[in-house]
Amino acid sequence: MNIIIIEDEKPAARLLQRKVEKLGMNVSTMLHSVEESVNWFQNNVHPDLIFLDIQLSDGLSFEIFETIDIKSAVIFTTAYDEYALRAFKLNSIDYLLKPIDEDDLETAINKFKQRNQPQNLSLDFEMIKRMLVNPAEKEYKKRFTVKIGQQLKLIDIQEVECFYSQDKGTYLHTLDNRDYLLDGTLEQLETELNPEDFYRVSRKFIVPMKAIKEIQMYSNSRLKLILPTYKDDEVIVARERVSDFKEWIG
Repeated sequence: MNIIIIEDEKPAARLLQRKVEKLGMNVSTMLHSVEESVNWFQNNVHPDLIFLDIQLSDGLSFEIFETIDIKSAVIFTTAYDEYALRAFKLNSIDYLLKPIDEDDLETAINKFKQRNQPQNLSLDFEMIKRMLVNPAEKEYKKRFTVKIGQQLKLIDIQEVECFYSQDKGTYLHTLDNRDYLLDGTLEQLETELNPEDFYRVSRKFIVPMKAIKEIQMYSNSRLKLILPTYKDDEVIVARERVSDFKEWIG
């Protein structure tokens, strides 16, 4: 596996190299500027993984991508979080803020390894059947029946702002800011909801795309979702789900 580090501060580059190699990876090349990096990419086989600082001595590292068509996976390493959304548009694995925590670095490398693992082609019979089902033919949940005192109430799927778990219970939160206790778990709900419309952003939340008002950068390369009325807790996209979430929202 070929890994390079692009970092204008040489002591910081050597420190990152030591941390990466401590995790069993080999860094083959270290570059220190936009110009040097462009020249290197024009004359060398592109690496499997790049650790890339954003602010280099002669400009932003995004300029490299404007000149060279780079297919390598990228882990951004920077002291600034203001470029995170721009970084996510590139082939980024993760976005690590300096000083880089070793646990965060290991998590980012593991994400890269998982992305590049060959897929297991041994499928059981039930999995094959699920793959052969036309998604358009599957019936997804269109409404929910909830109990209010001695009465039952129907809630249409279009009224749902999110589903969440709390105190071992599973709840439905509506766009008119009401909460209803459901039977079952979030795991069961995942199989009943249309994956084009709903996404499980963490162990605690499932959200519909139409209810997302705003997406904000959050600590440790996570994302924070702003919903219309739900305010009881922060709705955070887990680190390991950020990449899939970005693909889901398109």
